Amino acid sequence: MRGPAVEAAEASAGAGRPMGEVAAGLCPCCGAALQAPFHAHGPVPVHSCLMLDGAEAARRFPTGVLSLRACGTCGFVTNDAFDPAWSAYAPEYEDQQSFSPTFNSFAGRLARDVVARLGMAGKRAVEVGCSKGDFLALLAEAGGMEGVGIDPSAVEGRVAAPSRGSMRLIAEYYAPEHLSLPADLLVCRHTLEHIRPVAETLRLMHRHVAQTPGAVLLMEVPCATRLWAEAAFEDVYYEHCSYFTPGSLARALRTAGFGVTDLRREYDDQYLVAEAVADPAAGRMFEIEEAPEVTLRDAAGYSAAAAARIEGWRARLEAVRAGGGTAAIWGSGSKCVAFLHALGREGPDDVPVEAIVDVNPHRAGKVAPGLGLPISRPEALVALAPELIVAMNAIYLEEIRADCARMGLRAEVVALGAAPEGVRGAA
Repeated sequence: MRGPAVEAAEASAGAGRPMGEVAAGLCPCCGAALQAPFHAHGPVPVHSCLMLDGAEAARRFPTGVLSLRACGTCGFVTNDAFDPAWSAYAPEYEDQQSFSPTFNSFAGRLARDVVARLGMAGKRAVEVGCSKGDFLALLAEAGGMEGVGIDPSAVEGRVAAPSRGSMRLIAEYYAPEHLSLPADLLVCRHTLEHIRPVAETLRLMHRHVAQTPGAVLLMEVPCATRLWAEAAFEDVYYEHCSYFTPGSLARALRTAGFGVTDLRREYDDQYLVAEAVADPAAGRMFEIEEAPEVTLRDAAGYSAAAAARIEGWRARLEAVRAGGGTAAIWGSGSKCVAFLHALGREGPDDVPVEAIVDVNPHRAGKVAPGLGLPISRPEALVALAPELIVAMNAIYLEEIRADCARMGLRAEVVALGAAPEGVRGAA
């Protein structure tokens, strides 16, 4: 059986998709002509986090191609080959990060800071792309806020109801009809990078914020600066059709009519957090905003450097296997799918590791698109006793090593962002 996740992906064309389409060759942020592609790759799975019930469904999952192009006018990078027909987000889309204490600490701090610094206690929050409602619940708890979340992958009851304030979820894509929801705080975290018509989406958000005096937009996206500079190929995948640096995000917000009041890097510089208001005169410039030429320069070397990093990691994992050892991946999300897909030579079953584990219990027993190896709970590593564990994100190294010590594992634990000798140097 193909399962509901595959059926949702294949049936999504033209049905409730977010916003409109963007003409090929034009920047989705400013409308200028894009530069020639600096990286092309494919086929790749059109989704990474739609959980599948078996290896056969994973092998047959729909694919697309990457054609990364930069805008010389605003510095934005997009996958110009992205097909919005695959913007299929459903309850099977499993992207919760709240099973990690490290991530929870960051999200909780962010929620408390927003409530206190922006004076949001007792006010109304609308979150666009709320997933299962984790951050909305944190806002409610921190400030007694009245929260409404909008996301087609929302699942009522997955996140416990807050003890203060309130929270309700709407399983839909953000659209003009949601402007009727009053918002003192409009939140959009890790969603805009999944949307190709950036300018249209931000203009709608500007209309939303402008309806309420004093309202603030809180925007959070992955920071693409390190992707191009460090050839972080594991962070380039089909779902992310839009890539923002500090400069390109600020310019996109201003083009949509916002005044940017804060712009900063967070989470070990992996995330960009921006705050903006409807009045453009209330905004300012920020030192971290780079010129478009910086992105063009870094992007120009990305493809060759990524190929070198891929070969370095492939050699590292093949050496473990050749020596009679085993290797495992810790973290089964988009980074894992991109990483293993890039390393595989012969398709979904050519995976150079023996296990993929994740702390998210809703992923256990499922299979990620494009891969033939099921996801397990971390405890499965006790029987495997791997020689090497590759963490998909360096920020979780301390947490992972503590879990390994608790389970009595003696594996070497390394991370993609802290590559072993010879891998980083190859880039």
